[in-house]
Amino acid sequence: MSANSIFRGTGVAIVTPFKKDGRIDFKGLSKLTEHLVKGKIEYVVVLGTTGESATLSKEEKLDVVKCIVDTVKKRIPVVLGQGGNSTYEVIKGFDSFDLTNISAVLSVSPYYNKPSQQGIFEHYKAVAKASPRPVILYNVPGRTASNLTSETTLRIANEVKNVIGIKEASGNMEQCMRIIKNKPKDFLVISGDDALTLPLIACGADGVISVVANAYPLGFSEMTRQALKGNYKKAQELHYKHTDIIEQMFADGNPGGVKEFLTQLGICDEHVRLPLVRVNKQVQEKIKKLAKNY
Repeated sequence: MSANSIFRGTGVAIVTPFKKDGRIDFKGLSKLTEHLVKGKIEYVVVLGTTGESATLSKEEKLDVVKCIVDTVKKRIPVVLGQGGNSTYEVIKGFDSFDLTNISAVLSVSPYYNKPSQQGIFEHYKAVAKASPRPVILYNVPGRTASNLTSETTLRIANEVKNVIGIKEASGNMEQCMRIIKNKPKDFLVISGDDALTLPLIACGADGVISVVANAYPLGFSEMTRQALKGNYKKAQELHYKHTDIIEQMFADGNPGGVKEFLTQLGICDEHVRLPLVRVNKQVQEKIKKLAKNY
């Protein structure tokens, strides 16, 4: 069995709870982390987009990682989000964290700069060489304004050591299938879209890094496990149990939607940091109803 197999199944891009005054709610963060571990997810991803890492200071990032690692207590792997649009700063950033209990790094494709495919390749080549932990690529063109193509992904997978997989959030099924069809045997393809997790696994993907599983880890991780086992009847039942939830969770922005669900579940409050704001009243009411009827 490949060492990469610990990342098959459900990872969760954990939110960062805030208090009303904008400070990090570490009590809520510990409660949420425990909720995820007891929800039988396979691993947790800290400091991702859903964790509002773009609004956290360097000191806050260190504190968030420490809180999650201390709460997890080695029960599941922890993956560190470490990416950016400056290759030098991404590499330099590895020195800031205690990586003792970090199992891998999730690194988003460079944003804003809009690099060429050769530039993206060189970026990941440099990051992977410098990283003390295995690297998972993250392609999310809806946020980066730059697609990591299947050709470049496969080139990295075949030529760059220390890269073990990709979180694919392009929403392009044909692109994902090209990667799955032509990838090296142990290279992981991980869904970055909750709603596409089941069809991607049916095509040969290895799981998901989820947002919805912040709120509903037990049900969504079981859907992923059943799909990976090939039990698609049960997986379909669980998939459709969550589709309306996923729709509203992203209806007025992420992580505003998932934080609204977490508020209804009594895990943490709905507060986000500017420039994000709370989801609108209409979405709030729909989420309240969905959470009540889950």
